[in-house]
Amino acid sequence: MKTAFIILQVIASLGLIATVLLQSGKSAGLSGSIAGGAETLFGGKKKGLDDFLAKLSTIMAISFMVLTLLISIV
Repeated sequence: MKTAFIILQVIASLGLIATVLLQSGKSAGLSGSIAGGAETLFGGKKKGLDDFLAKLSTIMAISFMVLTLLISIV
């Protein structure tokens, strides 16, 4: 049972690393912060792949934390 949890944790950690690395940066220096502020002022929001990767990385992080707790209990 513990071996199965460890295997799942390795898969979750690799998935978390991949989703975080595939996300685009939030700003590109000073010009990115100015453009980002203007984008939020006019109601712009993340769309497409960035939104999907953000949700997927949240799911992967939660699964990693839950698996870590389960391994420590077992």
